[in-house]
Amino acid sequence: MIDSHTKASCFTPGATAGRLLTMLLAVTLFALLTALGAHVAVPLGITPVPMTLQTLFVLLAGALLGPVAGATSQLLYLGLGVAGVPVFAMGAAGLPWIFGPTGGYLMAFPLAAALVGWISGSDGRALRTAIALVVGSSVIFVMGAGWLAVVTDLGPGALFAVGVQPFLVGAVVKAAVCFAATRRIVAKGRRQGVG
Repeated sequence: MIDSHTKASCFTPGATAGRLLTMLLAVTLFALLTALGAHVAVPLGITPVPMTLQTLFVLLAGALLGPVAGATSQLLYLGLGVAGVPVFAMGAAGLPWIFGPTGGYLMAFPLAAALVGWISGSDGRALRTAIALVVGSSVIFVMGAGWLAVVTDLGPGALFAVGVQPFLVGAVVKAAVCFAATRRIVAKGRRQGVG
């Protein structure tokens, strides 16, 4: 876990080289984890959007790294994909992928990570973390389904059926895993005197 002092100060003037290096490594790690999560993709057939593990790492990035570094990790992930590195679902890459049916979900990742980090704060309180995860997941659904509506011209009922409903159970499971992991990491950090 990145301690709360590092989360708060690594991108400010006067940050130590060690703190900055730690955060840069963490940002890179979460960009890579999100890429790995994209490769765990299950096409559903009823929707152009596959089910992946990406959002688990988006939520974890915000909860563990804080708003700035969490969002930065997701911007790095998107930048890699736009630059042609095959980090999107099922090995896809390139700018056209951002403008396709999954583009809204992808573009929501930095905002979701930032909101999770901001709402959950650095104190690791359970209620704040739970609220943050719900908000982060909701942002991904709203932006994702909103863009899907633009790209596919679906009505509200059909949009919910293909852009939200197939992913609800998975979103709850991923948020629960993220909550449990965050609580465990925060508790371990406290026992070790970090944060």
